[in-house]
Amino acid sequence: MTSFALSTALLLIGPPTTLTPPPAPVTLIGATAEAPSAEPETVVETQATPTPHEEQDLVVTARGRSASDPLQSVNLQSFEVTQAIDTAVIRPVAKGYQKILPAPVRDGIRNVLNNLREPITVLNCILQHKIGRAAKTIGRFLVNTTVGVGGVFDIARRKPFKLPQHPNGFANTLGFYGVKTGAFLYVPLVGPTTVRDLIGSTVDRFVIPFAVGGPLRNPAVTVPMGVFGTLDQRAQLDETIEALRKDPQKAYQATREFYLTRRQAQIDELHGQHRRIVRPVPGSIKPSVTDAPAPE
Repeated sequence: MTSFALSTALLLIGPPTTLTPPPAPVTLIGATAEAPSAEPETVVETQATPTPHEEQDLVVTARGRSASDPLQSVNLQSFEVTQAIDTAVIRPVAKGYQKILPAPVRDGIRNVLNNLREPITVLNCILQHKIGRAAKTIGRFLVNTTVGVGGVFDIARRKPFKLPQHPNGFANTLGFYGVKTGAFLYVPLVGPTTVRDLIGSTVDRFVIPFAVGGPLRNPAVTVPMGVFGTLDQRAQLDETIEALRKDPQKAYQATREFYLTRRQAQIDELHGQHRRIVRPVPGSIKPSVTDAPAPE
């Protein structure tokens, strides 16, 4: 199996570490960058404001480095390799995929892949004592698998069900129980991650064939589905990725900061803190902010 086929097969169940669909590049982004001689110390600012439900809404911003990056030189090389492969192969294919397949077909493929992740979400919600969210996810899975024709249509999100997706994974469970992130990693063709998240995502990818079974144990099925998932995600993120490439000196740092800050906000959300998830502004490491889902 080629390296590209292997990477896309690993992406079959997608990034299992998010609690919301990734709103900015988390994979396959890159630009040639050199490590700065000195980076500013990270300052993480939080501001607590009361909400109608007496919860604290913490606005998170970050500057500079938010975590140790001892493998920065290696990560930068991986970043450059991904940049080159993306420019030469993945982006043109992803644009072709977007052009050839109508939006409803792409939406259907995305919905099926999301639906296949639901058993992982249920398992990890239970491990995190989120029984209510686990029950809702079971409901989503049953509705979309039956009424939604195997998950092609996300019927559960619509009325009268109103059951939005809450992706979850074993990396979140590790973080929930206090396991530290470990070093930041940028894996070619996979993207930004950490030691903890890489271990968690690997566990998730072994779980899905046993949780769902059937054809998902056959590489002839999983590899093409992984390819479709990768191309679909790359096509969706094209505008943001290309914007980041306009400032190659900051692209790697912005990617790292967004990933690490977003992941910490997601772990905090599991503990009942409603933090806002930071998005990178293209061409800058200064983030903008969007609401994370309220705790259940």
